[in-house]
Formats: sequence, structure tokens, C-alpha cells
Amino acid sequence: MPRFYCPQPFAVGDTIDLPDPVAHHAWVVRLQPGAELTLFNGDGGEYLAQLAVLEKKRATARVLAFVERDRELPYEITLAQALPEAAKMDWIIEKAVELGVAAIQPLAAQRSVVKLAADRLEKRQAHWQGVIVAASEQSGRNRLARLAPLGNFHGWIGQNGLHKRILLSPRATESLAHWARHQPPQAISLLVGPEGGYTEQEEDAAIAQGAIALSIGPRILRTETAGIAAVAALNAFWGGF
Repeated sequence: MPRFYCPQPFAVGDTIDLPDPVAHHAWVVRLQPGAELTLFNGDGGEYLAQLAVLEKKRATARVLAFVERDRELPYEITLAQALPEAAKMDWIIEKAVELGVAAIQPLAAQRSVVKLAADRLEKRQAHWQGVIVAASEQSGRNRLARLAPLGNFHGWIGQNGLHKRILLSPRATESLAHWARHQPPQAISLLVGPEGGYTEQEEDAAIAQGAIALSIGPRILRTETAGIAAVAALNAFWGGF
């Protein structure tokens, strides 16, 4: 059954105009009036709907029933990802959403290859939001992962009131697996470096601000692998699967 994100309030019995991207998609894949759809608006749960009208630039649907369905992790993971090359960031966000990450925090680090001016940053943020929506539609999540504005690494780690922060580092002497086995499920932030990793100065600054340095094995993983592997490992230890 096709599944679409519709960021608007609606209720059972309503006939709603579908957002332009959804109407376009329905037209391109040649859905027919009467086709069943699943809609969600990010407030939790999902709605069974039926396509009522389909035109080239307009579509409506009748909302038939609400299903209380939650596919979120019982603990919050924030992926604090230092900016990698653009296509890698898309892949990281997509897979992190599929694995249940609650929030994405892009960070500008010293070794980040990508440097975004204000106009380009606005476009990238909108693009990343679209990646989150598409991954949520595909994976069955009914709430969107939060996307934070790009932050400066040193400014972000200096904030108070953040979740427990885990710094993934090949310099660490304790493994993520060992730490997770001895910890209850809890809200955490995972700090992942860019290509080349965080500098020693950045790692030392994070640790000085309370971050826990952990490794994810003897092999050096690429930036697009490290965070996803860590989230998957935590889900395995803490019951997220």
C-alpha cells in the first residue's frame, strides 16, 4: 500500500487535498481513484485513506480510519554527524532514519570537506528534510526525526543539558559493545567525525565537556559507516530490533 507523509491536520471522515509532491507521485506511478493509501502527518499513528480524485496537478483522498501504530525506539538516539561529502550525508541520514534515530545534528568540524555558505546551507537543510520524509515513508515511521540546524562543533559540545554524549574514536580504550552491555537503554548523542575523523584537539575538547570516548572495533570505519554501525549495535544490545 503506498505510504505518504502529509504535514497537515486531518481526521477520520475528512476529504483532504494531498500535498503537491504526493499528488505528483500518485500521478507518476499511475494510481487510480479508489486505491488505498496510508497517510501520516507526524503526530503519531497513521491513517487508512482512499484516493478520491487524481489529476495531473491535484489529488484528494478520503480518510477512512486511524491506526494507533508506533515504530519509534524506546530510547532517543541523536546522531551528531560532522559534515562529510554531500552524497554521503544523504546516505547517512536515510539509513539513520531507517534504524530509528530520533534526531540528526549536522556539525561543522575542522576536517569537514564541505563548507556551506548561508544560501547553500538553506537548500541543503531542505534537501535533508526531504531525505528524512522519504526514509520515514519507506520504513513505516509515523514521526519524523528532528533535523537540527548546522552547528559548530565546539559550540555544540559546550552546550548544557544535552543527552549523554558518546564520541566514537579509534583512540578510545573501551568499546561501544562493552559499554552498552553494562548500561540501561537511555537517551544518547553519538558524535561521528568527518572524513579523516575529528582532530585530537576536538576529541580532547569533547571529552573535557563530558563526552565518553568509545571505539567500535579494531578496524577504521568510514564516516558513512561508523554512525550507522553504532546505531545498529545499540539497537541490538538495547532491544531496538
